[in-house]
Order: sequence, then C-alpha cells, then structure tokens
Amino acid sequence: MFQKLKDRKVSAVGLLSLGFLCCVAVGTILLMLPFSSADGQWTGFVDSMFVATSASCVTGLVPFSTGEHWSMFGQIVILVLIQIGGLGFMTLITFVMRIFRRNVSLYSQTVLVQSAGSYSIGEVMPMLKKIILFTLFFEASGAALLWLCFRETFGDRAVYMGIFHSISAFCNAGFDIFAFPGGSITGFANDPRVLLILSGLILAGGLGFVVWTNVVESGFRPRKMYLHTKLVLAFSFVAVVIPAVLFFLFDLAPWNAAPQFEGMSFGDRVVNSLFLSVSPRTAGFNAVDLTKLSPPGKIINIVLMFIGGNSGSTAGGVKLTTVVVVLANLVASARGRADAVMFRKAIPGKIVRQSSALFNSYLILIVFATVAIACVEPLSLEQVLFEVTSAIGTVGLSLDVTPTLGIFSKFVIMFLMYFGRLGAFALFDLLFRNDESKAIKYPEGRLLVG
Repeated sequence: MFQKLKDRKVSAVGLLSLGFLCCVAVGTILLMLPFSSADGQWTGFVDSMFVATSASCVTGLVPFSTGEHWSMFGQIVILVLIQIGGLGFMTLITFVMRIFRRNVSLYSQTVLVQSAGSYSIGEVMPMLKKIILFTLFFEASGAALLWLCFRETFGDRAVYMGIFHSISAFCNAGFDIFAFPGGSITGFANDPRVLLILSGLILAGGLGFVVWTNVVESGFRPRKMYLHTKLVLAFSFVAVVIPAVLFFLFDLAPWNAAPQFEGMSFGDRVVNSLFLSVSPRTAGFNAVDLTKLSPPGKIINIVLMFIGGNSGSTAGGVKLTTVVVVLANLVASARGRADAVMFRKAIPGKIVRQSSALFNSYLILIVFATVAIACVEPLSLEQVLFEVTSAIGTVGLSLDVTPTLGIFSKFVIMFLMYFGRLGAFALFDLLFRNDESKAIKYPEGRLLVG
C-alpha cells in the first residue's frame, strides 16, 4: 500500500492526513450506529463526526456527555480512536507489520519520522519499540493507580474507569465517562490523589517519546542529553510552576478565592492550582468550573492551550519548543546577535524560520476561525476565542460552549482539531507544496520593518 502511494507521489504529510481522515470516517460510521448510544437510537452524522474527530485528534471537545450518551461499545470506539490518535496511526500500522514480520519500506519509515518526532530514519524502528513500551508502562501504571482510587466509588467498574481515564490522560485527550453535575472530573476537586495521578500521566504523555528515551539513555545526566531534551525539561518546569502560582494568586488563594473554592483546604487549593496549570497543556480535564474563573485565569488558560505540549508527544498546541525558539530569536534580535543561543548552542536558522512560520500559522488560523464563528454564534469574544484555541491546541476545555454550537461552527471546530493534531504547518505544506526540483534565487530588496 505504501509503495503505491509513493509511486503516486503522496507526501508524508499527505499520507498522515489521509490516515487521520480514515480514522475519523470509520469512527463516525461506528458512532452513528444505534448500539453505540446508551438509548439505542441513531446518533446524528454531524455529532458523530464531531466526536470521532475530537477522539482521533485527542482533543476532548464533545457536544454531550461521553459517559451518559454512549454505550459501552461507543465508549470503546472512542477509546480506540484516542489510542490511535495519541500514538499516531502510522506507529500502530508499522508495529503490526513488524509483528507479522513484514518489511517496512523506506517510504513508510520516512512517514514515521514525521509522525513520531524522531531525528532520522535510522532511529525510527528502535524508537517505535520504545514508544510502545513507554506507552504500555505509563498507561498500565496509571490505570492501576486510578483503580485504587476508584474502587470504593465505582466498585466493579473501577477497572474499566481506570483504564479509560489513564489512556485518555496519557494521550492528552481529556475524554471522561463520569456524570458529575459540573462535568469532566469536578467530582474529584477535593481528591488530590486523582488530580496528581492524572497530572503525572498528562505530563508524561506531553513530554514526548524522544525526551523520555534520551533521559533514560543518558542515565539521567544532563550533560549527555540532547539540546531538545534540556529545553523541554527546563521550560516544562517553568510552564507548570509559574501558571500554577498565578492561578493560585488570581483564583484560589484564601484571601481572593471565588465562591466555588469556599471550604477547600489549603492543600487542595495548591493541588487544584497545579492541575489548572497542567491540564490546559492539551489535556482537557477540568476539576473546577472554568466559567467562574477570573479574567486573568481565563487568559492564562488560553495562553497555555496555545502553547500546548512538546514535539513528538501525544500533546497538541504550537509546542513549547516552538515558543522557546521564537522567544530566543526575539532576544537575539533585541541584542543584535546573529544567532539565537540556548544552553550555549546556536539554534540553526532553518529551525528558527520553521518555528516562526508555525507560530504565525496558528495565530492566523485562530484569528480567521474566531471571526468566522463570531459572525454566526451569539457568543462573547472570550467564549469564542477560548473554544477556538482549545480546538486548534487539541485541548478539549470549554466554557460550556460546545453543546450550543451550530453546524457551521462545529465544522470550523472540526477543521481546527484536525489540523491542530497534524500541525497547522502541515496544512500549508498540503496546500502550497512546491515540487520544483530547482530553487530559484531572487535578488534581494530593501525593506523597513518595526
């Protein structure tokens, strides 16, 4: 199959795009079936497609409660789509081919480099094994820990609940099958065990397989780690701690707390601040009512959703390393330096240009989508911007807007989730790809900027 696609000059990005479309199509058909819903009725095409897209793109935006609307079969379909979306369908296909001792072509390995976030073709197959092992380890460990937390409340269903939410958290999907009045995991706002376990799974999935592999192979010694690994670890810590402190100061501090946090212990306030900082990094679980957060709290959420996780991970967003490179280039330009430097390493100009292009492409899509939805929906700018950023960042958080969206707005959100999972830059690669073998060198022109 891959050889035929190669002969037809289908690019790696094109094949990945086609793969996710197939997942969405199959998921849509299965979710429409009567036995996929709890009431035994057919689910509409648009809503089924919306949920299938959200699951395949590990987002978590849904038009209705996952736990209440879908039957066990429907929930399992969603869980399989989440797993495929989190690992990448090429990873699973290649893994199956290796099990049946089928050779993996050079073209397929090239696609895997794009899908798995590896550095070179030579590292793809060893990386594939590590991806599967790391995934099984974290998801199994998370399921076991969550089972211990759930067994008193959910009894015989605790095992299933643990598996579902462990996979959802590690894949940064944000789907839940609870039926709490406030939605998502609001019933565990005062249970630090569940919040910390989910936070650990979210961070583990969001760090990326390349990072975990490099950390283990380096023997946890920073000097032997890649620049990418050092950047991810250092700035992931910063991106968790600083927002957590701000959430605590703006919303959860005892002297400035909203009514929804009254009666909450100091320890629970700290844990919820931490969870509020971790979850917007594309996970999509919320333990508190986001509509009641302060304006600064909502802005911090939007910024974190835009940033997302790390390259080569299950997370979405523009990616933390992209933002770091853009900021490093900004500092270098302000200081009159030719190169952006991090950890005494110069960042290649090609990486700087790609980061800037990716950063700007996300901003462009957010602006256009916000305007499009604002034209047809009776929502505030805050609500629309929050929903749009959540979709393109494949986060899944919402200000209770998703169920109210019309058909046009749902298709806009689906579009954002789809290309948010592929990477918005992939959209421009598909639309504007130039197959000319020779690059044309144009004369330079003078231009004033700033």
